[in-house]
Amino acid sequence: MPDRKEPPKLREVKLESGIEVKPIYTPEDIKNIDYSRDIGNPGEYPFTRGIHKYMYRFRPYTMRQYSGFATAKETNKRFKYLIEHGQTGLNVAFDLPTQLGLSSDDPRARGEVGRVGMAIDSLADMEDAFEGIPIDKISVSMTINSMASIMMAMYFVIAEKHGVPLAELRGNAQNDILKEYVGRGTWIYPVEPSIRLISDTIEFCANNVPKYYPVSVCGYHIRESGANPIQEIAYAYCIAKAYIDDVLKRGVDPNKFVPKFSFNFDIHGNIFEQIAKFRAARRLWAKIIKNDYNLDNPKAQQMKMIAGGGGGGLTIEQPENNIVRGAYYALVSALSGTQTMALCSYDEAYTIPSEKAALISLRTMQMLIDEMGIGDTADPLAGSYYIESLTNEFEERIKATMAEVDKQGGIVKAVAEGYIQAQVSAQAYEMEKAIQNGEFIKIGVNKYRTEEADEEARPVEFHEHKSELAEEQVKRLNAVREKRDDDKVKQKLEVLREKAQGSENLMPYLIDAVSVYATVGEMADVFREVFGEFDEPVKF
Repeated sequence: MPDRKEPPKLREVKLESGIEVKPIYTPEDIKNIDYSRDIGNPGEYPFTRGIHKYMYRFRPYTMRQYSGFATAKETNKRFKYLIEHGQTGLNVAFDLPTQLGLSSDDPRARGEVGRVGMAIDSLADMEDAFEGIPIDKISVSMTINSMASIMMAMYFVIAEKHGVPLAELRGNAQNDILKEYVGRGTWIYPVEPSIRLISDTIEFCANNVPKYYPVSVCGYHIRESGANPIQEIAYAYCIAKAYIDDVLKRGVDPNKFVPKFSFNFDIHGNIFEQIAKFRAARRLWAKIIKNDYNLDNPKAQQMKMIAGGGGGGLTIEQPENNIVRGAYYALVSALSGTQTMALCSYDEAYTIPSEKAALISLRTMQMLIDEMGIGDTADPLAGSYYIESLTNEFEERIKATMAEVDKQGGIVKAVAEGYIQAQVSAQAYEMEKAIQNGEFIKIGVNKYRTEEADEEARPVEFHEHKSELAEEQVKRLNAVREKRDDDKVKQKLEVLREKAQGSENLMPYLIDAVSVYATVGEMADVFREVFGEFDEPVKF
């Protein structure tokens, strides 16, 4: 009898999303797909293949490196350095005191002034930050949340000082407070008044700054906090719908503000999983806007996003490997049809990016367009049996996770009561266990380790935090206080306090307060007095 060989035993592959990957995909896996209904051409509903007809063949993605440290003047130098080397957009980082509404001389700010972003105490700092920056030509994104309304008010004043009419001003603010309760933690006020401030900015922009994107709903930080790719999209979409619903209660025409929603998403992990995630997300968003909100406006149905590598995917072990990881993240971002790319830098796992690291990331993004042909044709992976099957599976799982949130009473209730935080924490714990036991492979961490894996032997260079710059910031703050008209400041703050106690849109009053050089801490304290502070629930 002939020898019968046992068929090879293949390793099982399960993605982080829980989806099992078959070794071979065939036309049978996509037999139920209808091209017009499920995929379509780029630039056409349901936008699976991208929101523009020719994608990067017409215009490359915006390259927007995240940057900001120390004082506004120091950050201004980095802005100009990046623009000089070909960056096409700015992505502004603020220090923790600014994010938490604390003046630089507040005792609680000690040791944190200018450490992880630039310090902004008043309009004077914003003037320094954008001195010589052509904000009529280069769009500015601000990564700020609880203080977003104040920073936007400052930026609007700066625009007019630069001679840019608000009706023509472009840019965006992250301004997504619900994800702060889940992820980063720079919340201040309770959930309801925090959402009110976001709705104020959306309504104000719809009526006065129509080309500005007032919200970038941020699945990125939810993912960085431990959520899997399914949860990243599902929770972000639940949050976006909550903001839309709140603004609709004000009677604002959805065609004036829904098209100005954008998203900030994360990239790390399996290449094909990430690409399918974004294709499914784009298709699902188009369906949500069309079916849930009865909007046939293509601009509203288009899911616009910034997507770059997440620092959570980088490692302090063998840090040069992060240069390679970053290149893959950039490739995924481009193949996923992003509008803006903010690529992490190789040293971002342990420090503020150096000029060298930021430049390598910028050159990586430029190479994809100019050397590697990534922009030659739209959605080149369309029609792949694997990609299309995976895209379908992602969409169904995202919808199922959104339905679970609805069962909890909706995202606002689920966040206020700590349900979402508990889900993300549990997922983060499971992932850490998987890395520790080697089930989830991380090169240099749990596989192919070297002697440099020992913490003391890692050849890394940290960003130097200069205490003298923090002292300089406090001196500048005191100089502003001495120079300004205190009576006008008190008057504007009192009006702000009175209006905060009612239901009127607060943006005009913030602009008035900003214009007389009221400080971030003073305006935030007004809101603290009126709104109170959030008491974080803990669920197990």
